[in-house]
Amino acid sequence: MLASERRVLVPPRPALLSPPPARAPLHALCGATMGTTWSVKLLLPQGVTVGAARGEVEAALAQVIAAMSQWEPASDLSRYNRAPAGAWHVLPAHFRRVLDHALDLAGDTDGAYDPTIGALVDLWGFGPGGPRVSPPAAAAIAAAMAPIRAQGGWARVARDGERVLQPGAARLDFSSIAKGYAVDLVCERLAGLGVHCHLVEIGGELRGEGVKRDLQPWWVALEEPLGAARETVVALHGLAVATSGDARRFFDLGGRRYGHTLDPRTGSPVDDRVAAVTVLARDCMTADAQATALTVLGPEAGMAYATKRHIAARFILRTAKRPEELVTPAFALMMED
Repeated sequence: MLASERRVLVPPRPALLSPPPARAPLHALCGATMGTTWSVKLLLPQGVTVGAARGEVEAALAQVIAAMSQWEPASDLSRYNRAPAGAWHVLPAHFRRVLDHALDLAGDTDGAYDPTIGALVDLWGFGPGGPRVSPPAAAAIAAAMAPIRAQGGWARVARDGERVLQPGAARLDFSSIAKGYAVDLVCERLAGLGVHCHLVEIGGELRGEGVKRDLQPWWVALEEPLGAARETVVALHGLAVATSGDARRFFDLGGRRYGHTLDPRTGSPVDDRVAAVTVLARDCMTADAQATALTVLGPEAGMAYATKRHIAARFILRTAKRPEELVTPAFALMMED
């Protein structure tokens, strides 16, 4: 690819340099988790084995699944969703960390982002119940929306110290944030092991720390769901990236694509004009959740929201002629053509 066909993104304020361990070999690990795949590239310092690194990665992933998987009946999330109205739950610290972030974002977006849409996710065929090929009935959507319309589903979930209230029919779904958090948790576990130079990826969400042996950052290409005239690569040096889009989980009917990102305000998938939203942030949990929130808000309100909050985001829109790209000022600040 010619240099003119590649666009480079570099953080305006790079993280402090973590030099690679002397003579450390590059290792690549991979596996399956959360219905997708994971991969880790890392430079191991002396005294740390590949087995130890893999053990930390797998322990972090198992921890997230045990707490936040809607596919695991025994998970903390599933037990919360089954609980009767009025029940208070003491939940693990990492569960609360994700829930607090999700509920704060829900409040900041006036419910455009809402982690209590689990019933809608199942109804539209994007949950444990399996896929569907046509929209559900309007009456079924209205029934699933009832707890959300009451006062905003997220606003019904009260918190008191370590306890969280099940107000009744609140169905949490962390599919828009759990992968990002899992990436962060893997990075934290690796850093705790003394592995400070690594690139972690889960289902397309990535975070890079430190540098490679040649002192170059971890370069990765952004997802291009509709194709692009040129490739966009980003230096993941103390930076994470997440993309929300309809390229993987969807069904088509009547000339429209019904993607898995649902609008909590309507109970239906978002307008298919938005093909994808990519967000760059310091941590992957933030990038993951914000990408979903901006997808729901749409290009106009989403651009305004992200610009006001200095979020580095890119929207890819479907148009009659060719894909259209919109970028926020914070995203444009990283571009080096």
